[in-house]
Amino acid sequence: MCVCFSDFSSERSVDVDCHSVEFDDVRYHIQFSQKSPQVMMLSLSLPIPPPEAAFINGLPLGAVDAIKIAYGELVQIRDPPKDGYNLTIKLNLAKLPRDEEQKQAILVKIASVREVVLGAPLRIVLKHLALRSVAPNVDQVIALVHRPKESIFLIPQAEKVTAVFPMRFKDSIDIVLATSFLKEFMEARRAAQLSNAPLCTWSPNVPQDLRGVSAEAVAANAGFVTFVIYPRHVDGSKLDRTTWSLLTFHAYVSYHVKCSEGFMHTRMRRRVESLIQALDSAKQEMEKSNKLVQGNSFKRLNLKDHRR
Repeated sequence: MCVCFSDFSSERSVDVDCHSVEFDDVRYHIQFSQKSPQVMMLSLSLPIPPPEAAFINGLPLGAVDAIKIAYGELVQIRDPPKDGYNLTIKLNLAKLPRDEEQKQAILVKIASVREVVLGAPLRIVLKHLALRSVAPNVDQVIALVHRPKESIFLIPQAEKVTAVFPMRFKDSIDIVLATSFLKEFMEARRAAQLSNAPLCTWSPNVPQDLRGVSAEAVAANAGFVTFVIYPRHVDGSKLDRTTWSLLTFHAYVSYHVKCSEGFMHTRMRRRVESLIQALDSAKQEMEKSNKLVQGNSFKRLNLKDHRR
C-alpha cells in the first residue's frame, strides 16, 4: 500500500510525502522537498523484535555498517530517527554515479533498503560461510527478526549455515494452504534441475537444533522449514540473492497462499454462477411445462375412445 501527498503549487518541482507498507509490517516514509529536489529523506519502520532477537539502538546488529557500505557517500544517517521509525537516512541523489549500470545498481539498493537493514546480521554470517569460518563472538543459535515478534534461527558452522523458519499464520485457511504449499515446495526441491539449490526440509515438529530455544519462540502452526546453505550458495554475486531469498521467504509463502486462496474463491464464484444459470434454466423449462398443462394442450381420452 502506498499513499502519496504532493503540493503542485509549482510547475517545476513538487513536495512529495509518501507512506508505504509491505509484508511483515515493514513501513516506509519517503519525502522530497522542492527546495532540495535531489535530496530524499527515507524513514524505515521495522517489525517489533521478539525478546530473543538482538537489536542495538533499534536496529539489527551490523545495520549501520551495512548502510554505509551499500550507499557510500550518498547517505547520511539521522540520529535520532523520525518519530515512529527505526531509521531515517538522508540520500543525496546528486552524488549518484554517472555510469548507468552503477547508477541502476545503487537505485536497486535503495529500493532494497529492507534487505540492507534487516539482512545485515544474516549477511555477516553468510560472508563468513563463504570464507568457511564462523563469525567471532556469535551464539550457537542466532535469532533474527523478520516478522512482528517472530524470528528465524541460524545455526552457523564453518562448512554450512542452517536456517530454520517457524511458520505461523493467523487464519485457519491460511494454515491449511501453507502446510500443503510447503510440502509441495519440499518435494519440488528433489527435481534434477534443482540439484544445486539449498537443501530444503519441512517438519511438523521442532528441529533438533532448536531444542534449547524457548517454546514461545519456536511456536508454529504450519510446521518448520529448514534450509541448509553451503559456501557455493553464497559465492560472489550469489550472496545478495541468497540473503534476499532467506529474508523474504515467509513473505514469499504468504503471497502464494493469498494467491491460492483468491484463485479458489474465483473458481467457487464461477461454479456458483454456473449452478445458478442451470437452476434458472430448469425453472424456465418447468414454467413452460406448467403453461402447456394449464392451456389444455392435452386431450383427455374417455372410455369409448380407448375401446376404439
